[in-house]
Amino acid sequence: MIRVVAAVAVRRGRVLVCQRAAAKRHPGQWEFPGGKVEPGETLPQALRRELREELRVDAVVAREIRRARHRYPGGDLVELRFFAVRSLAGRLRCGSELAAVRWQPTSRLGELDFLEADRDLVAELVSGRLTGLCETTRASPRASRAPAARASTSARSRGVRRGR
Repeated sequence: MIRVVAAVAVRRGRVLVCQRAAAKRHPGQWEFPGGKVEPGETLPQALRRELREELRVDAVVAREIRRARHRYPGGDLVELRFFAVRSLAGRLRCGSELAAVRWQPTSRLGELDFLEADRDLVAELVSGRLTGLCETTRASPRASRAPAARASTSARSRGVRRGR
């Protein structure tokens, strides 16, 4: 069985979704960002790693909101774990495994051709039946980038204004 984690990030009525690249299995179909869990990783660790690799963002992962199992024709059984995402830091960038990334209005998720394993979750999101979601915020830079943040704060305390 293949273990997969996926992010459900919601911001102002829009959900973060990704389109698979032409060279990938199931080309052109849409999915929630995420990927396979590697040996030794916890599920949240795997999701944070996948979001860094695919989208170049750092995530604060909230609780698991849904589980699903699916077997694609000729493939292994896939166990999917979907997690709400509390915050994302960084500018979304499309990795090589993706053709597109977008914030799709929740009411229009059904217009996209989603992977079969994601379709029940899409239906729950569109209907408003899914509970446990949180608004995904833009996070401030991580501690590793703190010196730049402190310098910016110092400049403001000296009376330097932004944008001038």
